[in-house]
Amino acid sequence: MSSKISADLQAFINKFEPSKFKVMPKGIEIRGINDMHRNITHAKEIIEMLELNLEVSHNAEMLSYKGFEVNNLQISL
Repeated sequence: MSSKISADLQAFINKFEPSKFKVMPKGIEIRGINDMHRNITHAKEIIEMLELNLEVSHNAEMLSYKGFEVNNLQISL
């Protein structure tokens, strides 16, 4: 099973320009971030500005490797 990047996620990657990211089943994981607060805030601003169906996810475990995730929102019909 290959992980496909959604159009919203690709638009985010193009704007945020992460130096390192890993494609995950629900989105991407961005690692090696030095200023976590500033970068998470910037990611949320891009998502809002471009009206993307994405969300930022971050927890204490991700802090240990200086990372956070940007995931596709599950859209219910």
